[in-house]
Amino acid sequence: MGRTSRTVTSALLVLALAAITVPVGINLVPVLLANEPAVVSVLPAAQLAPTSLSAIQGISSVSPQAPLPDPAQLAKDLNTALAFDGGTFSAQVSDAITGQTLYSKDGEEPGIPASNLKLLTSAAALKSLGATTRMSTTVLAGTTPGSLVLRAGGDAMLAEGESKPSAVMGHAGLETLARETAVALAKTGTAGPVTLSIDDSLFSGPALNPGWDIEDVNAGEIAPIYPMALYAGRTAPNQPAPRPVDSGIAVATAFAAALEKAGVATTGTITRTSTATDNVLAKVESATVAAQVQYLLVESDNYLAEVMGRLVAVKEKQPGSAVGATKAVRSVLTGLGLSLDAVTMVDNCGLALGNLISAHDLVKTVSLLLASEGTDVGQAVAGLPIAGLNGTLNGRFASAPSLSAAGVVRAKTGTLRTVSALSGYVLNAQGRLLVFSIMGNNLTAGPASAIPTIDAAATVLAKS
Repeated sequence: MGRTSRTVTSALLVLALAAITVPVGINLVPVLLANEPAVVSVLPAAQLAPTSLSAIQGISSVSPQAPLPDPAQLAKDLNTALAFDGGTFSAQVSDAITGQTLYSKDGEEPGIPASNLKLLTSAAALKSLGATTRMSTTVLAGTTPGSLVLRAGGDAMLAEGESKPSAVMGHAGLETLARETAVALAKTGTAGPVTLSIDDSLFSGPALNPGWDIEDVNAGEIAPIYPMALYAGRTAPNQPAPRPVDSGIAVATAFAAALEKAGVATTGTITRTSTATDNVLAKVESATVAAQVQYLLVESDNYLAEVMGRLVAVKEKQPGSAVGATKAVRSVLTGLGLSLDAVTMVDNCGLALGNLISAHDLVKTVSLLLASEGTDVGQAVAGLPIAGLNGTLNGRFASAPSLSAAGVVRAKTGTLRTVSALSGYVLNAQGRLLVFSIMGNNLTAGPASAIPTIDAAATVLAKS
């Protein structure tokens, strides 16, 4: 696409997206929806660019009177779009309001979902932890004079600099924590040097899930999981590899440097402890759970998803381990009404090849998120990447033949070496909200080979 085309397309996307993405959510109870006449030959309001700020609306005004796609025609078009020789596809499409299945291609057959599994983790985290909850990183006085304990509270998005209240990554900064610690120490007459220990006993069990391929670990797809980390388990923002082997020690080392900068010298080796006094000297708090969940969905952050899973385990009185996390997430989701009898969860981020879930169950999960507008769980919807605009869908739907679906499809991507998946929703040309899941497995030429096929199928839904 040429520069002019890209500029025009971007401008149209910004306008169109304003109409369908602020803030996202849908009320799926027909009696609470406006009784608007069905739209047949023109685009629904949510697909049109607004003419003024007052015209910007969410998608809650979608009319249940809009016609459903013809299942026979939809099947014909989707079967054509999903024709593919280099692997296998399963898919399901349902109407968001009625739950009616409009299309299924092996939709009940379990497949490897890759990062589509993060939809389950996100829903459980929001329900169990609460959307407005923040994770604290705390400095306490140690049990011996001149000792400090840095206690991990589950914030994996710490940064080395000052706290940034408007940010998700780096909402809590170690320089701010160190400065407040220095002030507290000065009030007690402690000039230093001090010894530093960390208490990261919130999590337990192996820091690396045995279900992960060591090649993925070495490539920086994931790192050992700790209850506090810099930059979601990285050495710098967006730095893929190498990643810290011990994020807890990495945080403590950076905090010690920040203390030195604040005028408090440290001495000795950083050690681990599970004991401290109740004397809180300073603390910083993370961005909310909702903001972190939305970040992990948009960016498909494996580390953050695993931390959220373990936090759910702790909240649900399970061990804060990989096994405890999957068990707790399943329990929370079952409580929300999702049947997971046919689902296998090995981890919470989707990196393990042992994860299995059907397109049907992924559609049920997305439908739950949409039906939960106004609740904590419903806040996950705002984290679904937007076709052609942001996150892991930023570079997709950017040219013909899938350009018409740009800004209309919102979905979670999933990518492994032989897997490509997309699960989300689309407001179609008739004004009907469709929920879908498409999974490509056994992709002999890799995940990129399946992206045009998946995007073509999503475009069929947008046009239906």
